[in-house]
Amino acid sequence: MKWTAKHLQMISVKSAALILLVIMTSVICACSFGQGGQNGNSGGNGNDVSSGNGSAGSNGSTSGRRIVRIGHNQATDHPINIGLAEFEKYVEERLGDRFDIEIFPNELLGAQTDMVQLTQTGAIDFCVASNSILETFSDRYTLFNLPYLFASTASYHAAMDDEDITSGIFASTKKAGFEAVTWIDAGTRNFYTVNKEINSPSDLKGLKIRVQQSPTNVEMMKLLGGSATPMGFGDVYTALQAHVIDGAENNELALTSNGHGDVCKYYSYDRHQMIPDILIGNCEFLESLTEEERAVFDEGFELFNRIEREEWNNAVDASRERAQKEQGVTFLYPDTELFRQICLPMHENFLKEHEELRDIYNVIQMLNEEVE
Repeated sequence: MKWTAKHLQMISVKSAALILLVIMTSVICACSFGQGGQNGNSGGNGNDVSSGNGSAGSNGSTSGRRIVRIGHNQATDHPINIGLAEFEKYVEERLGDRFDIEIFPNELLGAQTDMVQLTQTGAIDFCVASNSILETFSDRYTLFNLPYLFASTASYHAAMDDEDITSGIFASTKKAGFEAVTWIDAGTRNFYTVNKEINSPSDLKGLKIRVQQSPTNVEMMKLLGGSATPMGFGDVYTALQAHVIDGAENNELALTSNGHGDVCKYYSYDRHQMIPDILIGNCEFLESLTEEERAVFDEGFELFNRIEREEWNNAVDASRERAQKEQGVTFLYPDTELFRQICLPMHENFLKEHEELRDIYNVIQMLNEEVE
């Protein structure tokens, strides 16, 4: 079966509808019993979808405050959740009489594709989504998904911090009902497998590798000789354990924080992608903010980005140590150029279809040469 953007979007339509039903049911229960909600990130992040706060679309509130729901798929000790907690604190210290920020980690509001759709409709206000997921809503995001687009972490950060590079892409989903408000460092993606070392592209032949629900990632795996298996992040551990897949591709935190290293014993630094995560917001909500409120939210987004990036480096070092000492994972360092040469044709194929992005692509290549 050829995986297209339409197929990948349709995978989660039913589950998104079910999650929306749960959220709306909680609104009815709250109204019936008069129970106030709890902030999803305070008290040790004891989040509960059925906390009775109402959906964003219904302007749910506690004590007259507008509830702002933010969903993501990581654990409470992940840099994303730590950064969002600081965002919550920053906004509520300045606008606490108007807004009650709630954070829902661990896919409590569904997989990323579900949460994007909920943000799109206004059922929730914000969510963290991988750039790969967003390419199914706007193919301009595909630029950042191209394998080996960035030569180093430094050039990757420099490009993503450059509004001349990101602004047009971030705004490209407005017609779909949401837009990006900041980017988030998600490290470098590498292959990890249950019982086979990946030292060259030929080692991937015949292996079923979980990839994100992205046509670009499916095409990359095809070129490298593996069999792409798109699925939500929350399903990966069970699929590895049951040998439905032979491996996955992700950063070091995914290997340890989500238990993948308990099953996968080889982590190969082929460094095929540096794909950002993106915090997206519902356009209707963002446009409803006053100038003062939007300024505070924007400052909070910047703080979230900075804190998450600071936490990321420490978390990667800790994850590597844990993977080696506690999970028995072997780290491998293949010649990345072998993988890169196979994937490079994807760049020109993309640019032929998106000539309007060629100048941005060229700027990124300049950063690759200039930034160390």
